Amino acid sequence: MTIHQRAGQVAIQQDLINIPKLMSCYYRISPDMQREEQRVSFGTSGHRGCAFNANFNEQHILAITQAVVDYRQGAGITGPLYLGIDTHALSQAAYVTALEVLVGNQVKVIVHQGDGFTPTPVVSHAILIANRQLAEKSDGLIITPSHNPPQDGGIKYNPPHGGPAEGEITKWIEQRANDYLEDRLNKVVTEQYSAAINSAYVQQADLISPYVNDLESVVDMKAIAEAGVRLGVDPLGGSGIYYWDKIATRYGLNIELVNESVDPRFGFMPLDKDGKIRMDCSSPYAMAGLLKHQDKFDLCIGNDPDYDRHGIVCPGSGLMNPNHFLAVAIDYLLTHRPQWSEKLVIGKTLVSSSMIDKVCSQHQRAMCEVPVGFKWFVDGLFNASFAFGGEESAGAAFLRRDGKTWCTDKDGFILALLAAEILAVTGQTPAQRYSELEAVHGTCFYKRVDSPVSPEKKAKFAEIIAAEVDAERLGTDKLAGEIIETMMTKAPGNGAAIGGIKVVTEHGWFAARPSGTEALFKIYGESFIGESHLEQLITEAQSIITHMLKA
Repeated sequence: MTIHQRAGQVAIQQDLINIPKLMSCYYRISPDMQREEQRVSFGTSGHRGCAFNANFNEQHILAITQAVVDYRQGAGITGPLYLGIDTHALSQAAYVTALEVLVGNQVKVIVHQGDGFTPTPVVSHAILIANRQLAEKSDGLIITPSHNPPQDGGIKYNPPHGGPAEGEITKWIEQRANDYLEDRLNKVVTEQYSAAINSAYVQQADLISPYVNDLESVVDMKAIAEAGVRLGVDPLGGSGIYYWDKIATRYGLNIELVNESVDPRFGFMPLDKDGKIRMDCSSPYAMAGLLKHQDKFDLCIGNDPDYDRHGIVCPGSGLMNPNHFLAVAIDYLLTHRPQWSEKLVIGKTLVSSSMIDKVCSQHQRAMCEVPVGFKWFVDGLFNASFAFGGEESAGAAFLRRDGKTWCTDKDGFILALLAAEILAVTGQTPAQRYSELEAVHGTCFYKRVDSPVSPEKKAKFAEIIAAEVDAERLGTDKLAGEIIETMMTKAPGNGAAIGGIKVVTEHGWFAARPSGTEALFKIYGESFIGESHLEQLITEAQSIITHMLKA
């Protein structure tokens, strides 16, 4: 993908969305159920879309929320539902719509007091704490499109285990919601918002304090405080912006917010590599504002709008590659959590760096390689058999210091604070720690390339990988000059379909899959030889995919 000429530069007026127009489209445009792209579709992180494109409108949220209510009833879930929300413009509108349906169906709902923002990991943590204390099981909905552009909206469901819903659950909700839409929302029950928010079914609670007060059970906050680590924080206008002051006060940390803006247009954001406003804390272009401060602090950290991702900036080194930090985090945790059992498993997605494999092998720890999507780590984190679960897209979570469950969804707070703990305890930044890993294991050269893709090509690719994939289908038995050793469409860790293909040689690999949430085709590649080998590998991977789609 060609880098946009203004990538990394702060957005200007022409880049900003028209909020009144967006809101009008949310309430006035109806989806055309004959068009696949306007139907409810749950990807790896819930349903996402845009009101301008008629795939995230009031009718979608009415249908999805009623479907969730129906699922709860069928599953016997009778406890309160935690309703989270981020700072996207459509999130506020969808929050109101969802609350109207939940109360209309007499579902008990817990929201943060004063209609405040609630990050994804806080909802997960709250669900788990509640379910340890109450006989009635709780679950949650989070209104967020994560790091997507300002015009987008999203909604995702977390059942009583606290993490992202399994595929069979989301498929059921998706189908039920589309049935409601096709039936013109007949039997969707609502209560007017003004009555709903003041009803006995809605409990406004302080959701910040319980989460903040519990952080010391998962991260060594005392070590960070005693070392005096100076942290620069850019919330990227996200839902965790009001947590940092409370964290600093509670634990005596030296934290400075370098950006305190909350703006549904995200007009303060530098443009991402493609010229779009995207709050991607793993992108050096989107994080350009924070990178300007990297030499003023011992560490700088950023998070996406719903706080399930993290970005780590080290002085003199810039923004860490997410794969590099995952490897460092795993290496550190395996040597600094004495209460963790040696039988605990490390979870990684199959498109994450092989440096993680090398670290796990070094420490003689079992590793489980799964498809893309954090839902594959939920069971392991819930029953505390997985010490860590991480995605290459800068999302991860891990167990408490005593080896018990913390949360079952990605938690950007604890990964950011872990970076500070690593510096406080070892005296080295995470970037310095990664250099030491390279000295032991060699250098891994990793890259991801995104390209636009049509719904038709997505569908064709899905048909191809559902069948047997062999050298004839690929059009070659070699990749970047090496014999292909393995071709997989299922993850080795759990045998689940990966929604794409991974091709492995002795000194490299590539994986290809359509995005579950955007109209993009993603190709990941890694070489254990060098940059030129990586470029050759990516180029040939693109040719292989083109051949497959033409065949």
